[in-house]
Amino acid sequence: MAADDAEETAAAVTTKAAELLQKIASPFISFVFESIPIVINIAQSSYNFYKRLPTNYIHFLIGTIMCFFGGIYPTVFAAIEAAEHGGLTTVRKALKDVSEEILIIVEESKKDDATDEDKDGVNDVKQISGKALVKRKLKLVLTKMDPNKVNAAIQSIYKVWMSVLAVLTIKFARTIALALSISDFVKKFVNRFILPIIRGATPPEYKKWVPVISDWCCKSIGISIAWKVQSVISAFASSMAGGLIISRALLVILSTNGFEFGGINDHRDTIIDEIASYFFAGLGFYFQFYFGFSAPFPLNIVLYPVQMMDYYIRHAVTSK
Repeated sequence: MAADDAEETAAAVTTKAAELLQKIASPFISFVFESIPIVINIAQSSYNFYKRLPTNYIHFLIGTIMCFFGGIYPTVFAAIEAAEHGGLTTVRKALKDVSEEILIIVEESKKDDATDEDKDGVNDVKQISGKALVKRKLKLVLTKMDPNKVNAAIQSIYKVWMSVLAVLTIKFARTIALALSISDFVKKFVNRFILPIIRGATPPEYKKWVPVISDWCCKSIGISIAWKVQSVISAFASSMAGGLIISRALLVILSTNGFEFGGINDHRDTIIDEIASYFFAGLGFYFQFYFGFSAPFPLNIVLYPVQMMDYYIRHAVTSK
């Protein structure tokens, strides 16, 4: 009897989940196909604007980003630097190929949405269930996409990523070693003073999980502290490097626009750029320190994808 009730309950839950999926499938698919072109167009427009900027303005922009955000996203900057020497051009081409295929699918999906084969005045996609809509769009993707082109692009990106990951593993080897050392130290303290108390308060059937969860927590503490230390080191180094790039780019920009510094327009003929770089470096490091080495609002919303990328790279490097 109890088994029958459990089966009925599971069937009811499954049915409700299927109904919910069908309800959200149509709006979700519409949202995806509407938002993807916007994201691609924004990315392409931003890249084209970046390419049209004069060299000195590009240097100023790069220096500003390094100076104020180098310690907030240390692994992202390190990955870009590694990719610059290991195939960033290949990644750009691969992303371009994938975006072209995505735009083709989006255009075909718009045509499919406007189809009315039975001529009843209502588009066909509005007369089918969510499950049938998913199947219809999946068939459209499989028939309209060029699999060889997409496969070659994904392989190129993967190869570059593996080379970048190898470089980052070496670059952040000290951070990984520090994380392991801290976790071992914390584990000894926890095993001696805290674990006995937790075991005594835990029911017998759950005691086998206590050392496992304790190990996870100790490793998490070690990794968090190690990466926080790395953020401070990266913030200091990147603010110094970024500050120098800013000051030298600013010197050229101002001299080009008619501002005279005693007839000096080359950083090799003066120490003004070095003096100014200390100011920018201090400002950049203080900015990162003040906000706890995390992007302030509303930049944290705009840069949320970058934050997720940084978390992923940290996990990939630490767990490798």
